[in-house]
Amino acid sequence: MRELTIVGLDVDGKHIICESTKDNGDPGEKFKIRVDDRLKAAVRGDGTRVGQTHIDVEVTSMLRPKEIQARIRAGASVEQVAAAAGVDVERVERFAHPVLLERSRAAELATAAHPVLADGPAVLTLLETITSSLLARGLNPDTTMWDAWRNEDGRWTVQLGWKAGRSDNLAHFRFCPGAHGGTVTAVDRPLRPVAPVAQLDFDEPAPAPVESPTVEPKSEPTRSRRGKPPVPAWEDVLLGVRSGGRR
Repeated sequence: MRELTIVGLDVDGKHIICESTKDNGDPGEKFKIRVDDRLKAAVRGDGTRVGQTHIDVEVTSMLRPKEIQARIRAGASVEQVAAAAGVDVERVERFAHPVLLERSRAAELATAAHPVLADGPAVLTLLETITSSLLARGLNPDTTMWDAWRNEDGRWTVQLGWKAGRSDNLAHFRFCPGAHGGTVTAVDRPLRPVAPVAQLDFDEPAPAPVESPTVEPKSEPTRSRRGKPPVPAWEDVLLGVRSGGRR
């Protein structure tokens, strides 16, 4: 844990400015500590409040640049990391910038990958597939938003965001870089069946013979009683929606 030296009081009178010292003795990075009740309790030696202050300061000080970058790489935003660490957004942005570029590049590469179908990778790329699918639904593909983050297993998850009317929609893919752009596999699946459960046929007893000169022929049923649920288009599976464009 690094030791800080008090430089003075901030102009707003609500923060104490502290400074770290480099190994060669030169001034290092500056920090601001809010003068709140917990800090005042620590100065007074209030045991209960001091314990809480010690924990909070330790968690904040332990969030080093590598940990900031690890959280950003895992999908957290700059604002989320700054709020969790209790530091200014500007401090997080300095370390987050290269990782955000890495995430943006992974999302860009994923759009050139090929979706995995039941019989192998598709010929079209993910971007081409998504574009044609959105156009078929009367949506503007230019308003899509792409993001990516690295999972604990080292693989990339890619997120697609788009609007349909007033609803915000998301679809996720597992991106595997490789030859010819790599592949992407849809993570989201329809949550409900695409058709009601088919009715079951039961064997009916044969009718008793009737002495009648003529028997009216039975009309053919207009539809089969044993229905087969429609299979969703693979574009719908990629988008994580049911047939008809509904989520």
